[in-house]
Amino acid sequence: MTVQSPLPEPIARQTASPGGEAFHERAADGVRLGGFTWRHARHEPQRPVVIINAATSVRCRHYFRFADYLFAHGLDVIVYDYRGIGESRPASLRGFKASWSDWGALDFEAMLQRAQREFPGQPIDVVGHSFGGCAVGLAASSALIRRVVTVGAQFAYWRDYAAATRWRMLLKWHLAMPLLTAVCGYFPGKRLGWLEDTPSGVVRDWATPSARYQGRPSGRALLETTGGLPFARVTAQSLAISISDDPYGTVPAIERLLAYFEAGDCHHRRLTPKDIGEQQVGHFAFFRSHYQARLWPLALAWLQHAELPADAPGRWLD
Repeated sequence: MTVQSPLPEPIARQTASPGGEAFHERAADGVRLGGFTWRHARHEPQRPVVIINAATSVRCRHYFRFADYLFAHGLDVIVYDYRGIGESRPASLRGFKASWSDWGALDFEAMLQRAQREFPGQPIDVVGHSFGGCAVGLAASSALIRRVVTVGAQFAYWRDYAAATRWRMLLKWHLAMPLLTAVCGYFPGKRLGWLEDTPSGVVRDWATPSARYQGRPSGRALLETTGGLPFARVTAQSLAISISDDPYGTVPAIERLLAYFEAGDCHHRRLTPKDIGEQQVGHFAFFRSHYQARLWPLALAWLQHAELPADAPGRWLD
């Protein structure tokens, strides 16, 4: 897991237009998904292609600078929006059907299929933020994945939230959010400054355990919905990065998700903001360019070598 080499240094950015090249892809059920590709001019079978899975209701554009960074270090990159979000949003979200299972089993699966088709023979890696790490285990073609980096990845199970903010988060995400969704027919998150507008089915999966959930963590419900098979197929070398001031990504939350990847080679790196000279980082800031020199090299090193340098910040929890 650890090597003596320093963290990678940035290199000159190679050819690609800012923001990559826009594309549309149909999921297996016909839903049109939008995304962007960073592609090097010459096809090289040894070059990995990295799919970036966004957090719940975060637009793929949030990850553009990180995609630029990976591209500059020699990787091809695909970013996309789940159905109902950003580039994949329909004319109206009222009555639009989408769920966490759909985001993984249909939307992420479509990206795996696209990566195979557009980048034939190249290794497929994944970076998953928050729910994006869960989506890895929901796609039928997950056995294709070589390496995974997750950041704060968990199922938003309220008992795993940080103790200091748990009750406030419970009221916000598990009471206010479903109530507003019931009134509007979707969650009007953008108007409130609470993430993007979100389909009601996703809100249900996150916030409102139904009779079929029987009060269990939503991860277990998703596992049962898919028969557990995709999770069991994931054999990738996986690095879970968590940060101590992330109220969603507590140690129990991260470890709960990792436990589902029974066949994978999984490792957990825990950081504190002080490890990188900061006062706070939280759940969303990892992918901001402010952290390019201090956090992004961790993800890059794992994608390149499935190892971290001996002087990498943080500590192993596995």
